[in-house]
Amino acid sequence: MARRGFLLAGSGLALSSCVRARAQDQQMPEVLRAMTGLGEIARARGISFGAAMLTHLMQRDPAYEAAFAAEAAVIVSEWEGKFAALQPEEGKFDTSLLDAQLRWAQQRGRTLRGHALVWHESLPAWAERALTEGRDRALGIMTAHFDRVLSHTRSQIRDWDVVNEPIATAGDQLRDTPWLRALGPEYIDIALKMARERDPTLRIVLNEYGFEEDVPEALLKRQQLLALLRGLLERKVPLDALGIQGHLHMSRPFNAASFAGFLAEVRSLGLQVLITELDIRETWDAPQEIAARDALVAERTYAFVSTALEGGARTVLSWGLSDKYSWLANTPAVAMGQGRVHRGLPLDDNWQRKPMWHALARAFRGGD
Repeated sequence: MARRGFLLAGSGLALSSCVRARAQDQQMPEVLRAMTGLGEIARARGISFGAAMLTHLMQRDPAYEAAFAAEAAVIVSEWEGKFAALQPEEGKFDTSLLDAQLRWAQQRGRTLRGHALVWHESLPAWAERALTEGRDRALGIMTAHFDRVLSHTRSQIRDWDVVNEPIATAGDQLRDTPWLRALGPEYIDIALKMARERDPTLRIVLNEYGFEEDVPEALLKRQQLLALLRGLLERKVPLDALGIQGHLHMSRPFNAASFAGFLAEVRSLGLQVLITELDIRETWDAPQEIAARDALVAERTYAFVSTALEGGARTVLSWGLSDKYSWLANTPAVAMGQGRVHRGLPLDDNWQRKPMWHALARAFRGGD
């Protein structure tokens, strides 16, 4: 080929490649092309926004990984920090999934927070059996787990949900769990003290749900929770923050003034407040039209998050980013079924920003 012909052919190939690249870029989801994500918007006002991540999705779905890179300044281990993930067999720890998240966060200058050291779910079968074998056995299990996990994460994870969901949904103050049956009510004190002993500067969080909205059972749970928090602090048990999960239900009314009053009581105890697992569950009587449903979800999101921020919260975390992988869509007990899905996260199943995303951005900007 003559030199001129070669150059023309080369320029044609280059032009064709540029055209294809531009076409592909136009087809990419908005979030993958966006310059300013929720994490950056929130950071401008001293707020941390992030979301729960699953390692296997981050590794296999480029859009999933790109969405977290664009939107989340904080990453929460959705599964990777739970007991069954870290110690599937007694004494045999596997941190590979958690380590993958740690590397991802470190490479991108993001923060990773841990979830959850002590919980009544996500216990492997061996641990459930062992917790029935007496107090000393239970103490040994908790000690070994805290020793290994907190020594491994100490240099990078500075924030852990140490005790998750200890309050009963009705009746007795504390939920009936394997830990409660093995160690009694003081299992919470023991866990929080163990965390502080192993990591003196760790932010220790007690994480709970079901008290955000204005229904009788939620108001009762607030009082149960406040009594637990006061008791812990009176006994000088280390605790830095309350994690408010924020799994909201559109079927339940939200009263901003009432919730603000509760936040003020928590803050008066000297505790920080975090929103740790935000998403919104819809109802079957919601409008059929997607735009109308999204508007209702956005309205609730703004009311809840803006009230939390005004009440002192400086961390807002959603339980995932996209409806595509939400537990609300994939868990039979809460999924809507019959072709309908909850639209309770900031991005839809095509990774497009929804009104909920814009409601969060507006709250982070202070209502502008």
